[in-house]
Amino acid sequence: MPSQKQLKWSQLKVGITVLVASITLAVLIFLMSGTGGWLTPKIEVKSYFDNAGGLRVGAPVRLDGVDIGNVTGIRVVSEPARKQTPVEVTMKVSTKYHENLHSDSLTSLSTAGVLGETYIDIDSSQASGPPARTGDVLPIRDHPDINDVVRASQGTLQNLDAILKRMDRIIAFVESGQGSVGKLIYDPQLYNRLASTVTEFQGLMNQVSEGNGTIGKLISDDELYRKVNGTVDKLNLMIDELNAGKGTAGKLLKDPTLYNNANSTIANVKQLTDDVNAGKGAIGKLAKDEQFAAKLQNTMDKLSAIADRLESGEGSAGKLLRDPALFNNADQMLVESRELIKSIRENPKRYLTIHLKVF
Repeated sequence: MPSQKQLKWSQLKVGITVLVASITLAVLIFLMSGTGGWLTPKIEVKSYFDNAGGLRVGAPVRLDGVDIGNVTGIRVVSEPARKQTPVEVTMKVSTKYHENLHSDSLTSLSTAGVLGETYIDIDSSQASGPPARTGDVLPIRDHPDINDVVRASQGTLQNLDAILKRMDRIIAFVESGQGSVGKLIYDPQLYNRLASTVTEFQGLMNQVSEGNGTIGKLISDDELYRKVNGTVDKLNLMIDELNAGKGTAGKLLKDPTLYNNANSTIANVKQLTDDVNAGKGAIGKLAKDEQFAAKLQNTMDKLSAIADRLESGEGSAGKLLRDPALFNNADQMLVESRELIKSIRENPKRYLTIHLKVF
């Protein structure tokens, strides 16, 4: 039977073993948490969020995906300046990454995967300020959380639900055989007509393949191909002659004399236009001389007055135009003249005999 002294010594060894194991386990857990140990110097920074969003004390703080510290405190402040972002998050980060952590680095709440834990993500890609120090407040990056996304997508979901309901009604309408699409699917007469049309089209294609009809000859007749080929050759020859300056059309395209004549004609027309605008020549005076224009207007007025008098039957010319008696007399004279000429032709001796009397 062991003595009391041996029992106390055994209990002491067990207690020491348990204490050493507990200390070792605590050190391993602390090292695995990513804090870097007690001897690693740290700085304390803060950020203010509008919502913690599932963040907990002890959650990792990551800089571009690398663990640099942990969240040490989360609380709600009542400062008026923090009314929009009342959640204060305190973080302790290792000074090992001091040069990469700036005072204007952006912090945000991120989630590891879909159902993972929430952590603090720090982005220094656009930061240009000095390195962060203890007590600095890092700005946050505004981005919608899952609740904002869900609320924003409610309108889209409602529109999608309405579209699905309409599609259900359309499909039911089609399945009942109503409408053009429904008749196209369920009407046997339409199917028979379509099958008949396809059969006729197949027969038409067979006739075309055999060279029957106009289209068949157009596709299968070698003579037509030769004619088209000959026509193309003639067109090529014509184009070559045009490029060589042959013929009227070729000279029209290639002869510089035609260009010079056309340029000279254009210059003469321009000179004529300039002379007319300057009031030179008859046309220029006609266009620019106000006295000539007045005379011309006076002449036109007189001609208009004469025409009015002729129309009203005044004067000899007016009576000549308007008096029916003059017309009748002239007509009677023409009739009598025709009869006289006819009589002379029939019996010229009667009118052409000359009687001489000697006294």
